[in-house]
Parts: sequence; structure tokens; C-alpha cells
Amino acid sequence: MEALVEPVTAWYGHAARDLPWRRPDCTPWGVLVSEVMLQQTPVVRVEPVWREWTARWPRPADLAAAPTSDVLRAWGRLGYPRRALRLADCARALVERHDGQVPADEEHLRALPGVGEYTAAAVRAFAFGRRSVVVDTNVRRVQARAVTGVALPAPSYTAAERALAVSLTPSGDADAARWAAASMELGALVCTARVPRCGVCPVRDRCAWRAAGFPPDEHAARRRTQAWHGTDRQVRGRVMAALRSADGPVPRALLADAGPEAQLDRCLAGLIEDGLAETDEAGRYLLPA
Repeated sequence: MEALVEPVTAWYGHAARDLPWRRPDCTPWGVLVSEVMLQQTPVVRVEPVWREWTARWPRPADLAAAPTSDVLRAWGRLGYPRRALRLADCARALVERHDGQVPADEEHLRALPGVGEYTAAAVRAFAFGRRSVVVDTNVRRVQARAVTGVALPAPSYTAAERALAVSLTPSGDADAARWAAASMELGALVCTARVPRCGVCPVRDRCAWRAAGFPPDEHAARRRTQAWHGTDRQVRGRVMAALRSADGPVPRALLADAGPEAQLDRCLAGLIEDGLAETDEAGRYLLPA
């Protein structure tokens, strides 16, 4: 596996993007915030929000004391705003369980609200430089092509993929953390899903997919693609944008343009159930206090 790891980590040394959460002065809390924000959201949208967020709430204790309405407004248009609520819950848990510090232990990290297997492994690697098996969509794609010889990984993460990821991860802390960052960056910048830049790939001569003649995606029929226009996600996003920009409670009539009546009712009920909105005594809508 060194034939793959060494050239990728060497490439990373000169090709890595200069991102604020990768800098030596970034705190473990800053890394954790970045990992939550980057879930299903591109770097270009995350970076300005991350900078504002960490300047406003530089420690878990700062976010733990923040009103929910402020947290949701600061989240802005990153999407999936429940992540903001989970991050605030995580901050409170850090204060209550870990004296306001982010733990390095993966088991303790995974016990935090909103922190799953990937996020815990990423924080351990990128915040503390410790060995962990970090596998996101980009890493899965690099493994699938370079080692397995298929266009794209299966829709669901498999045990075989995890075993492969474990075997690829160097044994030493520093080497493992660098491999984690490098393999993710390769997938993000070169081994992209739609138009991979094989000509500049540092492992193009070792790539099993390339050697096999670039066979097509065998799982294409199983992959679900969802249009954005007209979905509940779009309507929810419109409602959240209206609530974030409002100076006070918003009557339902002023939300009518967000979507058809029945869909709007369903989305409003869902936002309330998710803790992203609430109503006052007059039945108007607003962000939670």
C-alpha cells in the first residue's frame, strides 16, 4: 500500500489548499466546527461562515451560552440547519463533560451530540495528529478507483471498504494523519466524481481503474438524484431565510410565497418539530429563543 500512500502524501505537500482549519494555530474546536460545516457543503461556502462563527464563538463555552436564534442566524445559508443545533448541543456537552475542551479520544468524541464515526476520526486526525481511519466520500472514491478499479464506490459504505481503509492507513500517528488529509484532498481536487483530472494525478500509473480502461459506474442505476426545485428542502430553506431576516415574529401570510399551501404547512410543522422554529401566542412564526 506504500505505493499509493507515499506519492499521494508527497503531492499533498505542494497541492494542499491553504484552509484556515488546517493551520497550526487552529484549535481542536475550530477543527470540529469545520468538520460539521463541511458535511454536504462545499469549502467555498463554508470558509466565510466558519471564520465568522469561530471569531464570535472561539470556545465551546461561548457557543454553549448563545441563544438558539443567534446560532441559526449565524449558520446562514449553509443548509441542513439542524447541524447548527447539534453543534450547539455538542458545545454544551463539551462544557458539561470535558471542561469545555474537545477530547482526543474517539470514543469520547463519538459520544458527543451530532458526532459520528467520520467526524470523530477526522477530529482525532486533524486536530490532534493522531492515527485514525478517516473515510469520507472523497476517500471512498480514491480507494474505489486506485485500488479496487471501479468508477465509483457502492452507494452505501461497505465492510470491505472499511477494511481497505484500515489497511491503507499508516501505523504512525503523523503519517496516518497526513494520509487522511492527502487522500481527502486528492478526491476533492483531482479524483473528482464527474470529471477526474487523471493527467495530473500522482498515482495515475498505479490506478486500477485507469489500467482497466475506465469501466463505467456499475452502481449507476442505484444512485438516487433529487431535484432541488419544488422539494420540501427548498421550501424549508425559504422559510428559514425569512425567519432569519425578520426583526420579529412572521405571520403565516407572509410565508405564503415559500411554497404551495399544503407543502408549506408540512414544512412549517417539520421545522417546529426539529426545533428550528416556533410559534408565539398569535400563531406567528419565529426562530427559537
